[in-house]
Amino acid sequence: MENLWKYLTGILVIFITWTVLSFLISSQLILPDPLMVLKTLISELQKSEVLEALVITLSKIGVVLATTVTFGVLIGFFIGLNDVVYDILRPGILVIQAVPIITWLALVMFIWGIGWLGPVIVSILSLLPHTILSTAIGIRTTDKRLIEMAKVYRVPRSKVIRNIYLGSIVPQLLSALQVIIGNVWKVVVVAEYMCGDKGIGVLIAWARQSVAVEKVYAYTAIIILIGLIVENILNHFVRKLLKNWELV
Repeated sequence: MENLWKYLTGILVIFITWTVLSFLISSQLILPDPLMVLKTLISELQKSEVLEALVITLSKIGVVLATTVTFGVLIGFFIGLNDVVYDILRPGILVIQAVPIITWLALVMFIWGIGWLGPVIVSILSLLPHTILSTAIGIRTTDKRLIEMAKVYRVPRSKVIRNIYLGSIVPQLLSALQVIIGNVWKVVVVAEYMCGDKGIGVLIAWARQSVAVEKVYAYTAIIILIGLIVENILNHFVRKLLKNWELV
C-alpha cells in the first residue's frame, strides 16, 4: 500500500510539473496542458480506428518480445557454453547491436517496403543482440566448481541446467528484460512512424502532419500507460520467478 501511495505521488508530481511548464510556455503547439491531453485521450480511445491501431501495435510488441526472449535466450545459452563459438560470434553480435535504428529502417524499407513486418524486423534486430549477450555472459560466469561438483555426484543434466545454469543467467536475463521492456515500445512506435502502415506510430505521424499536437501527446500517453502496466506485471512475475531460485 505504501508503494502505491509513492507511485501515485510520483504521478501527481509529474502532473503538477507538466501543468506549470505548460502555463509558463503558454503555447499549445509546444506543450498542451494535461487536461486538454486527457480529454483528447478519452475522445480518441472511443474511436474504432484508434483501438484497431492500438491492437496492431500491441501485436507487434508481443511478437517482438516473444521472439527476442525466446531466440535470445536459446542462442545466448548455446553460445555461452562454448568459448570458441562465443569468441567467434561476439564481434558480429556487437556490430549488429551498434547499427543505428535508422539504418535498419532504411534497409527494411528497401526490402519489405511499408507494412506490418518492417517495424517487427527492425525492433527484433535492435533488441535481440542485448538478450543474446546477457544470456551468454550469465552462462559464462556460472561457477565452474558447482558444475564439477554436479558431475562428481552425477546430478541429472536437467537439474544442472535448471538449478545451476538457469540460476546463473536469471539476474542477467532479468536485467535484459527490463531493458527490452523499456525500449520495445519506443522502437516499435518509431519504426511504425517511419515504415508502418497501421499502428500508434502511424497515428502519431498523421497527427504531426495535421499539426494536432494534443493528439501526439495523447497517443504517446497511451503507449506510456500500457508500458507502465506491463512493467508492473513483469515485476510481479519476476518476484515469483526469483523465489524459485531463492533469490528473494
